[in-house]
Amino acid sequence: MKTVVIGGGVVGLASAYELAVAGCDVTVLEAGQCGAGASHGNAAKVALAESTPVPAPGVLLQGIKWMLRPDSPLSIRPSVAPGYLKFLLRMATHCNARDFAAGLDLHLHLGSDANELFDEYQRQGIDFEMHDRGVLLAFETKERFDEHSASLAAFESAGHVFERLHGDAVRTAEPALSERIRHGLFFPADRQIEPDSLTRALVGKLQELGATVREGVSVNSFVRSGDTVTAVVTSDAEVITADAVVVAAGVPTSGLLAKLGQKVPIYSGKGYSIDYSPAPIELRTSLTLEDARVAVTPLNGTLRLAGTMEFGSRDDNVNGVRVEAIRRSAREAFHSWGEPVGEKAPWAGSRPMTPDGLPVIGRLDIAKNAYVNSGHSMLGLTLAPGSAKVLADVMLDRRPSLSPELLARISPNRF
Repeated sequence: MKTVVIGGGVVGLASAYELAVAGCDVTVLEAGQCGAGASHGNAAKVALAESTPVPAPGVLLQGIKWMLRPDSPLSIRPSVAPGYLKFLLRMATHCNARDFAAGLDLHLHLGSDANELFDEYQRQGIDFEMHDRGVLLAFETKERFDEHSASLAAFESAGHVFERLHGDAVRTAEPALSERIRHGLFFPADRQIEPDSLTRALVGKLQELGATVREGVSVNSFVRSGDTVTAVVTSDAEVITADAVVVAAGVPTSGLLAKLGQKVPIYSGKGYSIDYSPAPIELRTSLTLEDARVAVTPLNGTLRLAGTMEFGSRDDNVNGVRVEAIRRSAREAFHSWGEPVGEKAPWAGSRPMTPDGLPVIGRLDIAKNAYVNSGHSMLGLTLAPGSAKVLADVMLDRRPSLSPELLARISPNRF
């Protein structure tokens, strides 16, 4: 089956890999450089401990309260376009306990075999940087700890092991933490992956398998014959024939699907990250500073800080105030942070968000051979291998690992 995969981020490349392994003739089209978008600047971890969906009880209300704080962890810009306002209103309807629990359950199912799949990648010669230091969710206040603990039953039901820590036990688990951090949840199974090494390795493996990977090639339109997409037309008028098309382009996915004739609400949730090399402190584990909503991930010779959620941004420009808030969270959380050298230029990028907080995976109603794999919000790295496997199962008429009910909940036709 000749398949065109549009999008060269970690989700698109993982999708292309699963299809290529199954014997498909795969062409990947990436408008920029593979792995250079949201995949490049993510928190660099397989974050099963943080699989909660973005729409949660009280989230948008908190965002409205924070609108006057330019350094807040969640920002909703008031001057957004009407389409974005509609998106936020739809998200508000999912900020309830029932939808939150259902979304968490879906994410835990979809990411349940992430570690095993990444291990299999390495066994198949996909060479990338991966660590198994676990993750410590670090809390300053008992209120935030208790709020997060309300969802722990779902993790227990899914078989995830974690440890509750209080007082000195938190700093025993991570000695670099200051006394400001009083509570913690440690998930030993979570991992860290340097994302650029992963996307580079996936590109190399795809080429080894005979797939074509083309960068700097955007898609202008599609050619259809009845209910079938027969070709993709690039911005330089090249026509690439296809038996199947997969749109896995992150935030631009929505615009591409509109060209196919189907509306799927995927909007930007802007995030930031800062790399330090050399790392200013030694850490035993990766962390998330939950009160500030900042991830701290140790890699080989580098420490990454990542955080914030900014709704309504129309570009990937770096906001210095928000970057300084991330720096401040590290100064306050680690007793020996000091004034680190080796800070790289801060990164900002757009993550693909959906109103219900769930990814969009499956076949489109408007064409029998058009598929989508996008909308993973902040869990693109975590859910990429599982999402790719589910998509390949659907496309190749194999029995998916997800139940029909769960497949319906991530279908692009649910909107």
